[in-house]
Amino acid sequence: MSINEDARGFEALLPTPDRAVVAVEPETGGDGHWAGAPSAVAADGQIYLAYRLRRPLGQGRGYAVVVAGSADGERFEPLVTISSAEMDTESLERPTLVRTPEGRWRLYLSCATQGTKHWRVEVLEAAGPAAFDPRSRRTVLPGDPKTGVKDPVIVQRDGVWHLWASCHPLADPEEADRMVTDYATSADGLEWTWHGTALSGRPGLWDARGVRITAVRFSGDRVAAFYDGRASAAENYEERTGIAAGVDPAALTPYGDAPAAVSPHGGGGLRYLDLVDLPGGGTRIYYEYTRADGAHELRTELR
Repeated sequence: MSINEDARGFEALLPTPDRAVVAVEPETGGDGHWAGAPSAVAADGQIYLAYRLRRPLGQGRGYAVVVAGSADGERFEPLVTISSAEMDTESLERPTLVRTPEGRWRLYLSCATQGTKHWRVEVLEAAGPAAFDPRSRRTVLPGDPKTGVKDPVIVQRDGVWHLWASCHPLADPEEADRMVTDYATSADGLEWTWHGTALSGRPGLWDARGVRITAVRFSGDRVAAFYDGRASAAENYEERTGIAAGVDPAALTPYGDAPAAVSPHGGGGLRYLDLVDLPGGGTRIYYEYTRADGAHELRTELR
């Protein structure tokens, strides 16, 4: 099977925004106001969705993460809201919602360290998705003085926890928007072993400046992923969606020389694409979408 064939199954899950439903709107319209960065889990007859709310720079940035529940995957009722102040962070980015094999719930939160370009990931654990308490937080991906770590994607498979996280260089503040995706594994989802960079940008192409894996699916001994990419620092916050694939989760290859999915508005932002397989069959996708007024909204489609 070629790399193109590995990726072909993901092509059927690419967004068609004109058939999408808006699941969450930003608090107000206009540039810098976002609802998005989704992470979804299907459990107990519901779809649970964690997402980030953001205001413009200087007005709070990522000010909250919401965990919500829905019977139909489209209309969500908030269950708990966690503020940036409660997490002692300048900004919250994409959360990751996970149900453990024991039936407990975890919420991994990407947190900007105060007064720096650094990011870290902390985790909350609870008996249910409405019970997360910021006072119980624990740092699981601290990064280091040279690297910020955020936006983890987590897949549990055959007793192993697999993680792909966006990593940013910190030596030069003007270059801190650059990103690659590194890969790690764990026995418990708390203590992680890193295995190097799984995906990097390609010089001269649409993803040259940075890449961020957003969803991963295993199929036998193959693995495919959706990822966000951008060509320049000016495209920060307006990443588009691409596909990568391979036989090794620690070494994925981008597929195609152009984005696979974009918005027709603004900078073309269509990013943080996540997918959840439904118990009754089919797949629901969620993604953050730039709309005509410059705001970002969270959309969903059923496949």
